Amino acid sequence: MNTVKLYIRSMSMLIKSQLQYPLSFFMQTIAQLIMEGGEMMAVILIVNRFEEVQEWTGGDLFFFFGMMSVSFYLTELFGRGITGDFPSMVRSGRLDTFLVRPRGVLTQVICGGVDPRRITCIAVGVAALVMGSRMSAILWTPLKVLALTESIAMSCLLIMGLFMIEAIFCIHSVKSVELVNALTYGGRSACQYPIDIYPRPLRMLFTVIAPFALTLHVPAAWILGKPLYGLPTWTAFVTPLSGIVVFVLMTFLFHRGIRFYRSTGS
Repeated sequence: MNTVKLYIRSMSMLIKSQLQYPLSFFMQTIAQLIMEGGEMMAVILIVNRFEEVQEWTGGDLFFFFGMMSVSFYLTELFGRGITGDFPSMVRSGRLDTFLVRPRGVLTQVICGGVDPRRITCIAVGVAALVMGSRMSAILWTPLKVLALTESIAMSCLLIMGLFMIEAIFCIHSVKSVELVNALTYGGRSACQYPIDIYPRPLRMLFTVIAPFALTLHVPAAWILGKPLYGLPTWTAFVTPLSGIVVFVLMTFLFHRGIRFYRSTGS
């Protein structure tokens, strides 16, 4: 409970510090809106050009895009310490100071960064979810709301776990490993669309290695009334748990990697 209070207090202080320069914050936030709006424009162009992509309608594509955007940018909003700042912590030696404090290193790292600019990206994702829901005529029930909530929460944990892979590599190599971006940013771009439209190697990559298909696509397809691969209803609530499995595994490997950390700061 104290950790949660520490996290909330840390996030509050970081957000206040970034708002000390309102014009800069506003301009950067607008830039984020334009970038994410451009990605949504790509979906709009696909919808306007094609009535369906395999069995998926335009509304379905908006729904998948919205779920991925909300999940990914929620993670970047509240987990910036691990998603973007960790390599610089290692190179500058700031990580050294975390090792002598009473709190866990991972807790301090996550509390070390926040990116409120991402709120506009989340807003775009929510707008896409609403559009997709209306265009696909989803009949919302308590179970579907639960499936959506669980899917987004577990996708956030999955994304956090994938970013921790880069952090683990940084401990050993000092520099970030760009290959990991194929799973994080590459996964975000690819998995904005239904997984079954891709060839088998990509489907395997995002089902077994970076299981976005399990945390996001299976419940999304069930909510849309088009179960992926004909899977039964219960899978929409069980497969998202792969997100917490990845997060727990990466947390263990992160703490194990910290044992081999050697200072790089001056």
